[in-house]
Amino acid sequence: MLACHSTPPQDSLVLERARFTDLPNWPNDDLAMTIPALLKSCGRIAHAVRDHHLGLEMEAADWGEACSAAEALPLSDKTAAKDFFERYFVPFRITNNGDPVGVFTGYYEAELHGARHQDAQYRIPLYRRPPDLIEIDFGLFRSSLKGEHSAGHIVNGQLVPYPDRHAIDEGALAGEGLELLWVDNPIDAFFLEIQGSGRVILDDGSIVRLGYDGQNGQPYVAIGKFLIDQGVPRDQMSMAFLRQWIARHAGGTALMERNPSYVFFRELQGDGPLGAEGVVLTPERSVAIDTAWIPYGVPLWIDTSDPAAPGGQLQRLMVAQDTGGAIRGPVRADIFFGYGEDAAAHAGGLKGAGSEWVLLPLATAARRGALK
Repeated sequence: MLACHSTPPQDSLVLERARFTDLPNWPNDDLAMTIPALLKSCGRIAHAVRDHHLGLEMEAADWGEACSAAEALPLSDKTAAKDFFERYFVPFRITNNGDPVGVFTGYYEAELHGARHQDAQYRIPLYRRPPDLIEIDFGLFRSSLKGEHSAGHIVNGQLVPYPDRHAIDEGALAGEGLELLWVDNPIDAFFLEIQGSGRVILDDGSIVRLGYDGQNGQPYVAIGKFLIDQGVPRDQMSMAFLRQWIARHAGGTALMERNPSYVFFRELQGDGPLGAEGVVLTPERSVAIDTAWIPYGVPLWIDTSDPAAPGGQLQRLMVAQDTGGAIRGPVRADIFFGYGEDAAAHAGGLKGAGSEWVLLPLATAARRGALK
């Protein structure tokens, strides 16, 4: 008898109407801490065309009343913040084909050491975005491909894939004048790409802040999964373990090159880092999501296991303000923890199962028939 192998269903976001009492530990979060992050997203939404569709049947105009009320809230007033969210938003549980459980991880603003010019110590380039890089949104060509993106460049009149990590490491971009900075550690450079932003400390003590400015269009491959498939116990895998493995093994460079995705950066001025939404991220209140399913700006209630959190559970209201190559699926989020050793340790140690709820403005909830 032949064995039957069922194909797992494709990802599909399903929203289930909920109540605020359904959100685990909702009354105990300091919701006033989320208001500054929300106001940053309100500033972006306010500049959108009024009837612009943001996703989840949401339009920019749906946010007007809530954003105006948020601006008027007294600072640090937990009770007022709780009343605000319960008055102007409706919670929905996010599921993937009815499954509410997803994976939650963390990231941080990395720190590197570098220089403006190459020398014997600083020999690893960080590249700015190439001028010939063309980003492709396949959803513009076919609705069934909504949320699918890539990048390439024109060669002999034809759009072809951009060089992958191995080719770039071998010098595919050398001599193009794209070197933004030079750093002293290839592992730090690799993980800067994964984090998407960071600070580079120069020899004179000055600090250059870098932010994401595009990607080569090659698929993101999780190198940790490759090691797990090779026999590394899953419960040992973490960002710290990966860094140590790469540093200690001769195959470290080859392992990094298993991920063909390559990120380009730009220099940021002022506060940072900037998320992909274009706003400055707020530690422990900004979260990266898969924009194929979740739009920027929406509040998300996160409930996930976290060994560093009180009671081993992180339950907090955050705002979708960033994305990343490793963030895929409807129930998937990457929590921004800020800058410094504590942030790096917290982010590196977080990989938990959990659930999330999205808070939609009243007008959007009504459009979805949730206020009947």
